[in-house]
Amino acid sequence: MAGRITVQEAAELTRDGGPALLVDVRETDEWQAGHVPWALHLPLGALPQLPPEAQGRPLLLICRSGNRSQWAADLLTGLGVDAVDVIGGMTEWARAGLPVEPDGAAP
Repeated sequence: MAGRITVQEAAELTRDGGPALLVDVRETDEWQAGHVPWALHLPLGALPQLPPEAQGRPLLLICRSGNRSQWAADLLTGLGVDAVDVIGGMTEWARAGLPVEPDGAAP
């Protein structure tokens, strides 16, 4: 089973080109409703294919509430990818007052 981290830890590790990459696995309409400005959008259905920018980096997976991202993290971990789930997903991210775009969006 993949590990899990808090939204605060995820922000620290991914902000300003940090060592990890935040990957949003929600569907396009959810992404457009509000997302982390520096996240990579990669819908769950596109896994396990990873674009070049996601290869060889630790991946922190986020969805709306943490269910899909936990499943995705487990899938990728089983394939040898360094992947963890962000606890509480975008719901917790927004609740913690972390950046979401467009401004004022409620993911």
